[in-house]
Amino acid sequence: MLDSTQTPDGRSLVLAEHDGDYSISVGGAELMSTRKHNSEDKLAELACVGLRTKRGVRVLIGGLGLGFTLKAALAVLGRDATIVQAEILPAVIAWNRNEGYPLAAEALKDPRVVLAQQDVAVVIRESQGAFDAIMLDVDNGPAALTVDGNKGLYGVAGLNAVKAALKPDGCVVYWAAAPDLPFEKLLSKVGFEVEVHRARAHTTSGSWHTLYLGRPSRLGLRRKPRMLG
Repeated sequence: MLDSTQTPDGRSLVLAEHDGDYSISVGGAELMSTRKHNSEDKLAELACVGLRTKRGVRVLIGGLGLGFTLKAALAVLGRDATIVQAEILPAVIAWNRNEGYPLAAEALKDPRVVLAQQDVAVVIRESQGAFDAIMLDVDNGPAALTVDGNKGLYGVAGLNAVKAALKPDGCVVYWAAAPDLPFEKLLSKVGFEVEVHRARAHTTSGSWHTLYLGRPSRLGLRRKPRMLG
């Protein structure tokens, strides 16, 4: 163990290193690792692919983790983009800023990055029509929460707040450890066109994770899933 902190609900969040690989776990369960981050990369690529050539893009990432979604978004977006990276825990920010760890120190120095030490739910509620894309990877998904306080992000009020924070042609992508049909249906019910994508934890192996892409729509249509490597 390298360091630990407490989540807002009092659980222990631990940063550990083993044979050069870094991981974050909560309550003894691994949340993320530098060994397997393909789905975190795909989260950003899916949200930002249509923004590659757009000027003045503004996006929001909820949850810093080990910095992989942030780095993937920086690799896609243009030089005049703004990436608001929201992270509620000071220790997680400190871990990523620590240049002794191979995490996100350089990415956080990028002039395109605005770091908000704040609950992403608060950022969303205070940002009406502000973002071209929102990427949310704050827990294991709607049905596999490790921090109870994250539940509100996946309910009706949370989804409506996300929709209000997006520009008319914007999108949101949610990361989930496993498929969640009730959540998919709820996205459609509150007025999103929904695409369901899958991505492996590692590029060619490991567990399959689920990415829910939503675009505001009055029709709430659901599109067919598409596989990601």
